[in-house]
Amino acid sequence: MTENTAATVAFIGLGNMGGPMAANLVQAGYTVHGFDLVPDALERARAAGVVIADSGAEAVRTAAKEGSGLVITMLPAGRHVVGALRGSEGSDGKDPVEGLLTAAAPDTLFMDCSTIAVEDSVAVRELIAEAGHRVLDAPVSGGTVGAEAGTLAMMVGGAAEDVAEAMPVLEVVGKRIVHCGPAGNGLAAKVCNNMILGASMIAVSEAFVLGEKLGLSNEALFDVASNATGQCWALTTNCPVPGPVPTSPANRDFKPGFAGALMAKDLGLAKSAIETTGIEGRMGLLAEEIYAAFAQGEGGSKDFSGIIELIREQSTRAA
Repeated sequence: MTENTAATVAFIGLGNMGGPMAANLVQAGYTVHGFDLVPDALERARAAGVVIADSGAEAVRTAAKEGSGLVITMLPAGRHVVGALRGSEGSDGKDPVEGLLTAAAPDTLFMDCSTIAVEDSVAVRELIAEAGHRVLDAPVSGGTVGAEAGTLAMMVGGAAEDVAEAMPVLEVVGKRIVHCGPAGNGLAAKVCNNMILGASMIAVSEAFVLGEKLGLSNEALFDVASNATGQCWALTTNCPVPGPVPTSPANRDFKPGFAGALMAKDLGLAKSAIETTGIEGRMGLLAEEIYAAFAQGEGGSKDFSGIIELIREQSTRAA
């Protein structure tokens, strides 16, 4: 883990992913000024050494006074990122909320690690550029386990010199950092990657259910497929049946991990991109449909590998 005993960053969004990322920065020697709307998230971050601000704007302003040129956002959806950047004038009795853009020092580098819709990412880039700042999109892969361990895969879009400036921070929170090209390409890579992941987990789960129906043990199928052409991350790391991979969520009643609701969200982003570009994407669209149904029930709060339970249930009904 890269160490830095002097640098300061502002971190907005301290939830299941952002909180551990901020904590790792603290452990690496950074001073992190953070904010989140959720009290529990704030308390966890405070316990990890994050300096908690009264607002996102205050976190950014305080970090800027300490010489920070980097603001990280990790928020649930595009509207949250846009809202945080813009702030609000206040209405219906609510107080105005200062935006991050006006609180930042000139030429601040904003790095958005959120996974948001392509059109929202465009709006974010335009807002930041119009305010005289610079932007990287750096969505992540690896789930809460990767966030806690500092082993996330980081897909980064932006100017090469801005990526170089952010690299010390990226190397703290991530293990593999890929510069995917100009701003926006990081998000494009994340959407494509998770479309592969969602479709492959469905295929792996269907194969295990089929194997069970044919009298094949899960261990036997795993031993074959994990050493043959069926090998993939969904099988060898996040195996949807208990036993073969002791660290997979299937051994913990599908405690996430990467929740089904988040996979449904990411596949929804892939669906939007497929429809916008007009590509032939039947597998991606079907995966989105299946995970959307899974996330409507208890699957939304379970690991996405719990899709195997829905497949088993539907297979029993069909029989």
